[in-house]
Amino acid sequence: MATISGSQPLGHFLKSDRQWLAAGTLLTLLSSFGQTFFISIFAAQIQGDFSLTHGSWGAIYGLGTAASAVVMIWAGGLTDRFRARSLGMIVLALLAGSCLLMAVNPYAAFLPIVIFALRLTGQGMTSHIAIVAMARWFVATRGRALAVATLGFSLGEAVLPLLFVALMAFLDWRVLWILAAAIALLGVPILWRLLGEERTPQSMADENQSVGMKARHWTRTDTLGHPLFWFMVPALIGPAAFNTAFFFQQVYFAEIKGWSHLSLVALFPIYTVVGIGAMILSGIALDRFGTARLIPFFQLPMVVAFVTFALAQSLAAAAIGFVFLALTTGANSTLPNAFWAEFYGTRHIGAIKAMAAAVMVLGSAIGPGLTGGLIDLGVDLNVQYVCVAAYFLLATASMWIGIQRARNDLPLTA
Repeated sequence: MATISGSQPLGHFLKSDRQWLAAGTLLTLLSSFGQTFFISIFAAQIQGDFSLTHGSWGAIYGLGTAASAVVMIWAGGLTDRFRARSLGMIVLALLAGSCLLMAVNPYAAFLPIVIFALRLTGQGMTSHIAIVAMARWFVATRGRALAVATLGFSLGEAVLPLLFVALMAFLDWRVLWILAAAIALLGVPILWRLLGEERTPQSMADENQSVGMKARHWTRTDTLGHPLFWFMVPALIGPAAFNTAFFFQQVYFAEIKGWSHLSLVALFPIYTVVGIGAMILSGIALDRFGTARLIPFFQLPMVVAFVTFALAQSLAAAAIGFVFLALTTGANSTLPNAFWAEFYGTRHIGAIKAMAAAVMVLGSAIGPGLTGGLIDLGVDLNVQYVCVAAYFLLATASMWIGIQRARNDLPLTA
């Protein structure tokens, strides 16, 4: 069984469930090819080859991402009907095809379709399958399972930008997308091997599913009608929109600060290491204290991060910004994902999480389009980042109010 006692040592947990945890980590790692931090390292080449301004590239990216958010509402629910093994293999093959599409596309008019495909298969479905599987398969150790599985995100952020930016000095950017396709395709047989003994969601329905508020399993329609969901929406949109926007504008950010792009990318491992630490600690804390006590405040480090980025005059200051950005990013890998299972139950977690994922994907469409458009209008990026910091203060207040109203309806008050 994947679900083990929360009191067992971490080493035993990692050993006994290694194949399922490894599958989750593999999926989150390979989702990198559809994530903004990866796509944006080619921003200069894409804008140059297709003669795009910051605003037009941001609008194209936003359009493709928004379309993927709409489709995610339907596609994400497939995780309630199909095994992670079969669905994951299909999605990885489609992700590889999307990477190839980016490599061979000759027309700017097709870019929204390419971005749509990359965002839906990469950021959307590949990561969604991993997160839903962890939330469903693990109950007592859900926090730790999510923390381990989402290490793939951190590994991708740490390794892939440095690797591909370095390779860009020797290889054409389109060739690098062919390499990305090959890596994604290599994940198909590995996933097939890891999940050879996978348990279907239906087979675990009676014994391992946990209930949410008022000791019931909430449907997606019920969730949409509950006030807590709407209090959480600003917090869902915030990191997706503005973490995405930050990495999307990384080339321009380095330019206005007077730094080389490679020197900025060299700071990413700091972000990764701190993010991993925050991810693991938040997962352990989640298993001990529950999401209700932790989630209202986890976005406060973003306030410090964006104020720091706005004021930074040196790479050392930017490194401090990355530390605070990583604190929320790490916690964001565990707390919101566990929140849906804890407050709304696990029977319909795929459909509910798909809806939340669609909101986040929509946020990741808004961020690049908004910042790119404002840059074209002459609004300084540093000024924008101060406004972003203020947004996270409002999102924190909204979460706190929503959780306070709903926490007493949990089966065991957190």
